[in-house]
Amino acid sequence: MKKGTKGSHVLFPELNLIKKVRLRDQVARVWEDAIRLGGWEVKDLRKIPFTLLIPKTKVNLIDHTRAVTRTAVAIALELKKSYGKQMKIDMDVLVAGSILHDVGKLLEYKKKGSAHVKSHVGGLLRHPFSGQALSYKHDVPPEVLHMIAYHSKEGDLGKRSVEAIIIHHADFVNFEPLKT
Repeated sequence: MKKGTKGSHVLFPELNLIKKVRLRDQVARVWEDAIRLGGWEVKDLRKIPFTLLIPKTKVNLIDHTRAVTRTAVAIALELKKSYGKQMKIDMDVLVAGSILHDVGKLLEYKKKGSAHVKSHVGGLLRHPFSGQALSYKHDVPPEVLHMIAYHSKEGDLGKRSVEAIIIHHADFVNFEPLKT
């Protein structure tokens, strides 16, 4: 394990589901870079809300990311079980994209007093764009970049891969019910 990736593995045990070591390390490095660029510390991450659209949400970014990842994996496994070889899903791509889908929020948000608000970057670019750009910088495969860019409403007009469809729905299943 490379120096610095241990923290990412502690935050995201799901990283161990990624069989390709290089991809696993790339995902960890993206998170580490986002923490640094956003001016955060690891201890801050469990205090960052997963969304600014639900006032006073108690769900943090790490717990949301882990829940989305586990939901996406469960969906993929059920689809593979139900449809067999008809359903080609790259599980490494799926898990990597799930863990990275909201990494751009570390650049989109900033802390202001005791509140979290949009940063200057966040006012200009939503997290699918900043997360995709940050991941590109770390040579993350285009299949994963696609998932990051297309997981949210920005991807509604494009054609999503199977993995991107899964992450899109896993993300919204872990968002919509919390709005009520």
